[in-house]
Amino acid sequence: MEAIITYRRRSVTREDVVTVRGIIEAHPGKSRRFISQEVCREWDWRQPNGVLKDMVCRSLLLLLESKGLINLPARKFTPANPLAERKKPSGVTVASTPIHCSVADLFPITLEQVRRTPLEKIFNGLVSEYHYLGYTQPIGEHLKYMAFSGGRPIACLAWGSAPWYIGVRDRFIGWSKKIRERNLHLIANNLRFLILPWVQVSCLASYLLALNRRFVSPDWQDLYHHPIYLLETFVDTERYQGTCYQADNWICVGQTTGQGKLSQSRQPLLSKKAVYVYPLTKNFRRELGYDV
Repeated sequence: MEAIITYRRRSVTREDVVTVRGIIEAHPGKSRRFISQEVCREWDWRQPNGVLKDMVCRSLLLLLESKGLINLPARKFTPANPLAERKKPSGVTVASTPIHCSVADLFPITLEQVRRTPLEKIFNGLVSEYHYLGYTQPIGEHLKYMAFSGGRPIACLAWGSAPWYIGVRDRFIGWSKKIRERNLHLIANNLRFLILPWVQVSCLASYLLALNRRFVSPDWQDLYHHPIYLLETFVDTERYQGTCYQADNWICVGQTTGQGKLSQSRQPLLSKKAVYVYPLTKNFRRELGYDV
């Protein structure tokens, strides 16, 4: 049956609209949240970790209503949107005595996953204060790590959901659009990498990348119930050379186009960035669905 609307890669047919109308009529007086969850269950519309795509579905229902295809129940209340008025992370104070030594002199170095822990606010504050891009709250699946030496924080690393389409990456993997849509969640993007400015230690960055690689997939499995098979990152070559990724044997697969994800033009609007990837398993292409 022909789709009348496509939203977030979900094609909605007239039969789907009839189903939604039936759910609304069968549950008079129920909230929009209840309706959305029932629609998700009926369609088995879930995130990779099995959680219902409730928020995405609610947005779709609003779209259907705006087109006159359904009539949603009246809002019971309008919750605050924490993303619309998100405050800048609070500043934090940590020991900033200059560190000039070898990596070995910092041992033992510990790496802690701080998402959903008391240390997350410290992570956010440090990245906000000292990373050139500042802090932006990741959307979707993500992990945050802090590295410590002698109890002192020395670095922060954040990993998040991979961008929808990166031409050079997708050609490197060799997957089709359909397989990418299904398996993109099996890639993690290095959103932030910050070594605190007073830590001047040769080879520390590549050491931390190698250390973090060992934990990303099992930690992702624990939190989101699926593994990670490929890591990726973007290096702004107008600022950096990507030396630490090269030293850790990441593979440079090309450059971004510089168009940006919301661009309607084929002309570059942003600086082009080098794209580096690191397979976490020898069979990463098969695990990502290339042979399917």
